[in-house]
This record gives sequence, structure tokens and C-alpha cells, in this order.
Amino acid sequence: MRIAIVGAGAMGTLLGHGFCRAGHEVSLLDRPPRVAQIRSTGTLVVVAPDGAESDARPNLATVDYSEAGVHDVVVLATKSHDLPAVAPGLSELTNSSSTIVTIQNGIPWWYLHGLQSATDSSRIPCLDPDGQLGRLIDSSQIVGCVAYPAAMMEANGRVRHVEGYRFPIGELDGSNRERTKLLAGLFEDAGFKSRIIDDIRSEIWLKAWGAIPINSISALTRATMVDICTFDDTRELIEQMMREVQVIAEAYGARFRHTLQRRIEGAKAVGAHKTSMLQDVESGRALELDALMLAVLQLADLAGKKAPTVRNIYACTALLNKGLLSKQGQGGANAS
Repeated sequence: MRIAIVGAGAMGTLLGHGFCRAGHEVSLLDRPPRVAQIRSTGTLVVVAPDGAESDARPNLATVDYSEAGVHDVVVLATKSHDLPAVAPGLSELTNSSSTIVTIQNGIPWWYLHGLQSATDSSRIPCLDPDGQLGRLIDSSQIVGCVAYPAAMMEANGRVRHVEGYRFPIGELDGSNRERTKLLAGLFEDAGFKSRIIDDIRSEIWLKAWGAIPINSISALTRATMVDICTFDDTRELIEQMMREVQVIAEAYGARFRHTLQRRIEGAKAVGAHKTSMLQDVESGRALELDALMLAVLQLADLAGKKAPTVRNIYACTALLNKGLLSKQGQGGANAS
């Protein structure tokens, strides 16, 4: 299979490394600094949870989508706020037979496409304000995916795989197609765990349910996941935010297969890991606030639901993000 990974950050590199080692033809597309870093060695290096280090050699690392050409599978592994910048190039990577896999944190831009829900809207304003993503990315080619592994990019370009192997996938309409079975097999062959879910939106909410409070609290406090989940006051704050998020999700038909306490305990078990949002704070990058928080608040507004605690924490985290961007003299998103 020809597989393109758009965004060679921690998760994109982890996937690219696995697909390469499974014998597939892998192209990595990213911004010039990361592409230069990969080209300098020609390899992707991953340190496994047990400390074992391995490398894999991709077929191509480039900033040029036309150079990469058409692929069977395109994995969008950028941060959600970088999607508008990469979307115009996807026509160079895909044809009508290509499958596009989305693994962004939080709520995806396509969430309301074809959904029978509490609102007549088909677009979440903050994620696709002018409809560009909807126009440039055919939703019929999308397969949703939830990325559960925790991974960190080191300064030298190596990726440290902290824990987790699960990449559940699902069609937007809940069907089970040959392409979905093929994708699940690709993930399995690459050393991950994948299962086909008939309600991928509920799985997206399940991860976001904990990620929304834990990521934002970590950004504000600089604390690790285990510390946030064990300190009484922040654990209480997590629970309150999760209760508000659950009300919003259920307004759109989502079902939660875990209890609130089990979801928090699962996050706690990851240990002294820095969330992706805290990693972005420490690196001075733009935060994934739109997909993780603002989209949820806009969905709440569309459904007539209240989320005062989420809204207050969002306000604080948004101010932090504004400060990070102002230090760089920019008003938009950073590299993934």
C-alpha cells in the first residue's frame, strides 16, 4: 500500500515508523524543518515503551505534495488548526479511490456531516469557518480514527512512545466496508491495535471527555496526568467538566461505554506524562483549543446546553494561548 502521513509530529512519526516496518511505501509530508530533520538521517526513530529503539526508512519525506503523488491511504496527522493549510494539497495525494484517515484530537470538522442530531447545522463554525475543509475534503472518503497512544517528540527527532497501541476506526455512517477492514489490518500489521466501531462519534467523545479537562488543566498548571488526576481539587474540577461535556455529547446521540471514574482512572494510569497541550505550551506552539474546547462550546450553544465550567477554563486557556502566539509575533497556528 502507498500511505501518506501528513504531519510528521509524534503521532505521525509513530504511525509512519510502524507502516514502514510492515513493508508499506510511506511518504511523510511536513514543513521544511521537520522534513530536513528526517532527510538528514533518512530514518524515523521510535523508542518503545520498554526502552527498545528501532528505526525505519520512509520512501519519501517532502514538503511538496505533487512530488509525493497519489496514495491509497492518506493519514491526516496534523493538529486540527493546521488542516486549512494542508487541505489544498490533498488533491495531489488522493484520487477517487483514496481513503483519508483523520486522527486529530477533539472534535473533527466533519462531525456534523450527515448526522441526525439536535441541530440542523452541518458545520462547526470554529473548525471550518468558511467551509473550506468541507469543499476540499470529500467526506465520503473519510474514515474516522481515535489515536489513544501517548508519544513525545524529542529535540533530535526521535519519538518516545510512552504507552498505548489502540487506533479504533469507523465509517462516518456507521457502515462496515472493505476499506475499513483493510485499514484495521494495516494498523494491526504495523504493531497497533485497531477495531472497527459502528459509532465512531461516540468513541471520539470518549477520548475527548477526559482530554478536554486534563489537557487544559495541564496547560494552566504544568502538571502531569497522574498529578492532575490524584490532586483532590483538580480531580473534582475534571469531574465537573466531564459532567458538562457528557450532557453536550448525549444531546448529539453519543453513548459512553465507560463510567466517568473509569475514564479518569485510565488517564491516571498513563502516569507522569505531559499532555500534548502541555508539550505545546513548553515548546511555544499554538494550542489545540478550537477542536478540544471551543468546538464543544459551539456544539453546546447549537443544542441549547450550558457548560459554565468548561467555558471558564476555556477562557483562561485561550488567554494563555494568546500569550504564546504574541511571543512569536503571530496571530495564527504553529507547526504540529
